[in-house]
Amino acid sequence: MSRLDVTEKIIATKVSKGLKWADVAEKVGLSKEWVTAACLGQMTLNAEQAEVIAGIFGLCDEEKKWLMVVPYKGSLPTSVPTDPLIYRFHELVSVYGTTFKELIHEEFGDGIMSAIDFKMDLQREPNPAGDRVSITMSGKFLPYKTY
Repeated sequence: MSRLDVTEKIIATKVSKGLKWADVAEKVGLSKEWVTAACLGQMTLNAEQAEVIAGIFGLCDEEKKWLMVVPYKGSLPTSVPTDPLIYRFHELVSVYGTTFKELIHEEFGDGIMSAIDFKMDLQREPNPAGDRVSITMSGKFLPYKTY
């Protein structure tokens, strides 16, 4: 058994039960974005959170333990994503990455936006021309230190 096996079981159970990530997140008591990432194997749950997820998805004790193991993050199957939706994010960084970098450095100085001290909010934005996806990302600025 591996973390991938547990992730696949979670997804299969979600589909068979007709669950929504927002409903799962509400039971855990955290954002839908973070809980979804955790269920997809990208975050580490604590014992209490793992217990809730195990109950929702019918995981045994061994499977529940995998939810508390620090995962290998960023584990896409290929270096350039082939899934069309995920590829659009790759394309977004390819096109706007230098713009993000330039504007962050101009506003904050030499450093990075943390993906550790980070939060995200994804919402549907109604629009008469076709609904839009609104994603807000907020990461702590971490300046490079001199030594």
